[in-house]
Amino acid sequence: MAVSGKVAGFHLPPLPTVGEIIKLFRLKAQKQLSQNFLLDLRLTDKIVRQAGELKNAHVCEVGPGPGGITRSILSAGVEQLLLIEKDARFIPGLQMLSEAAPGKVRIVHGDILTYKMEKAFPKHLKKNWEDEPPDIHIIGNLPFSVSTPLIIKWLENVSRKDGPFIYGRTQMTLTFQKEVAERLTANPGGKQRSRLSVMSQHLCTVENCFVIPGQAFVPKPEVDVAVVHFTPLVQPKIEQPFELVEKVVRSVFQFRRKYCFRGIETLFPENGRLKRTEQLMMTANVDPTLRPFQLSMSHFRNLCNTYRKMCDEDPSLFVYNYREELRHKKMMGRLLKSTSQPKQIEEEDQL
Repeated sequence: MAVSGKVAGFHLPPLPTVGEIIKLFRLKAQKQLSQNFLLDLRLTDKIVRQAGELKNAHVCEVGPGPGGITRSILSAGVEQLLLIEKDARFIPGLQMLSEAAPGKVRIVHGDILTYKMEKAFPKHLKKNWEDEPPDIHIIGNLPFSVSTPLIIKWLENVSRKDGPFIYGRTQMTLTFQKEVAERLTANPGGKQRSRLSVMSQHLCTVENCFVIPGQAFVPKPEVDVAVVHFTPLVQPKIEQPFELVEKVVRSVFQFRRKYCFRGIETLFPENGRLKRTEQLMMTANVDPTLRPFQLSMSHFRNLCNTYRKMCDEDPSLFVYNYREELRHKKMMGRLLKSTSQPKQIEEEDQL
């Protein structure tokens, strides 16, 4: 990823500062939406630089809020900027920015989790998956409550080459809690290695760019924030459907501190569980005494490929749900207990 210098191709006219916008429209960060404002334009410029060359690019900013990062994106000389903001309180301030950059800004009042990105950009920007990434970028200072479900959704889009990735290998520059960013970029053996590490790294090149101290935000969050850059890979490291990879990876990390055998066995129904688990691990050539965080990408590839073959032989395997089986057993246990109580009371009465 090439980090370019700031482009001086476009200058916004004099405007109220982000802090003045917040006062003008009486904006307060809502704790339930995990909102935090970034007012320092040097930091917003630095975030935008991580996206690379943005001159004449098409950019979607997620959750622009009072518009700090928005200003830095516009100053980078973009062709078009799409703003998707869920909170209606921020729209008037964003409209002020739109008027200051005529013809460059489109504002959508909506939820990024449900917004259809397939029609967000002009068709002529589309590139083949094998080509260089298109001149399209997604940038956002994400609320903590949205960041993980959103990146999982977008990783599924990468896998299917739909959503914002219908245009090709669209790059993303996003903020996360520092701990989440460490999980996204953790290597095998690292203490932060997790489901997120495997799901993101098998589909994208993931780079932890830099950390922003919590005190830079208003209000100050209890944690630091990191900026992470994603570039989808031409070829995924595990060539299996997203749902299958996620099921295997989630199962492995279900018992993080135990041997990986314990998590892998939850892929199979109780009847025949031990035999099938041993078969999977032996065929995939995975040491059952490794901990989940010690497994490499090639281990996960072998596990997913072998599990796929087992599912092809027995389609009921893929729909099997370990937690559902547990819930059913607990429910049956409670039912048996409740039906046995009247008999016990009856016997006590006879005594």
